[in-house]
Amino acid sequence: MTTLVVPGAELYLERAGDGPPLLSISGSGSALSDGMGPAALPLSRAFDVVGWDHRGLGRSTSEDGPLTMADFASDALAVADSLGWQAFSVFGVSFGGMVAQELAVTAPQRVRRLVLACTSPGGAGGSSYPLHERPAPEAMAGIVDTRPEVAASLLSLFAGRPDPKEPGYSRQLEARRTHDVWDRLPLVTAPTLVQAGRFDGIAPPANSAAIASRIPGAELREYDGGHAFLFQDQAAWADAVAFLQGS
Repeated sequence: MTTLVVPGAELYLERAGDGPPLLSISGSGSALSDGMGPAALPLSRAFDVVGWDHRGLGRSTSEDGPLTMADFASDALAVADSLGWQAFSVFGVSFGGMVAQELAVTAPQRVRRLVLACTSPGGAGGSSYPLHERPAPEAMAGIVDTRPEVAASLLSLFAGRPDPKEPGYSRQLEARRTHDVWDRLPLVTAPTLVQAGRFDGIAPPANSAAIASRIPGAELREYDGGHAFLFQDQAAWADAVAFLQGS
């Protein structure tokens, strides 16, 4: 556990595991303490994994002012630079997948292998559900998983969940709203796996298919689950780890 000072923010970092270097980039409104810390992820069994709270969320701070996806990608590069990692693999989930795309087109020579889970490219490739509209718990459950019976089981989880830290969350959602990497996706040079949940209403499978169609040589795999398919389909984590290992 450590902190890293970057322009306009101080990032809280956690590191776990042993192996090749891997940046783990988490989703909208989440903090490492929500269960996305490196030590809690299967990735740390095979990699030296570093994750961080996005600026203004969790234990990271942020100065006032609007943020763009480029700012969040710059944070990822700053984390890698602080560790002396000239090349590394990237796992990005949801909003983290948007950051990962921005990172991979901005500094393609730095990214060895790339996994994009339940995310969207923006633009003509499709955007994720507009969370900046702040859906009610009932609506949120129904877009996390479009199967009515599963959504019903999730409702109590969302109804009792505390609101993410402000104003960091609002700034993150604004960066998410304007995210559009569609025209630049062919710049990605890293072998890429795009993972999608068949019942995901936040980042529909069509958006993942669009991403895979634009990144040269990308693989697309779908799983039995919604936006949380990584925790619903046992094959998802295993596939991510195997792909990042190059197998």
